[in-house]
Parts: sequence; C-alpha cells; structure tokens
Amino acid sequence: MPVKRSYTSEQIINMLREAEVLQAQGLSIHELAKKLGITDQTHYRWRREFGGLRVDQAKRMKDLEKENGRLKRVVAEQALDIAILKEAASGNF
Repeated sequence: MPVKRSYTSEQIINMLREAEVLQAQGLSIHELAKKLGITDQTHYRWRREFGGLRVDQAKRMKDLEKENGRLKRVVAEQALDIAILKEAASGNF
C-alpha cells in the first residue's frame, strides 16, 4: 500500500513549476510525475486546483476555504436554534 503524503500549497505550486520546466524539456506527464514522486492523476488534480496560482494566492484560497467552512457551521447552528425556538413557541413540545 503506498504511503500517503501531505504537501503544503507552497510545495505543490513549486512542484507544478518544476513539472512545467520538465515538460518544456520534453518529458511526458508520466515521466515528470514519476520524477516528482507523484502519480499522473495527482499531477492533473493539482494542476486543475493550483494551476496558475502564486504561493500567496494559494494561501489566501486555503484561508478563505477554512473561513467558509466555519461560517457554514455557524449558519447551520443558527438554523437549528431558530427551528428549536419555533417549536417551543408553538407549544408542541
């Protein structure tokens, strides 16, 4: 079973830049992915997610995704509180 590695956004962007250089030198996607120690699928997924981003933009994106998740949880909690209060106000408890 392969070992799952976790890369930071900065590491991924640097690897994608290195991949671009290797591809410009004539290496295929399969060859450059092997050289970087990742799978072809990982390369394509990273390129779709991080392609064209600078390191600071990737950090900002991750921060915004984290904040978005937090806000979704707050909204869900408020909706639950409202539903409880409506139930209590209607006297059907």
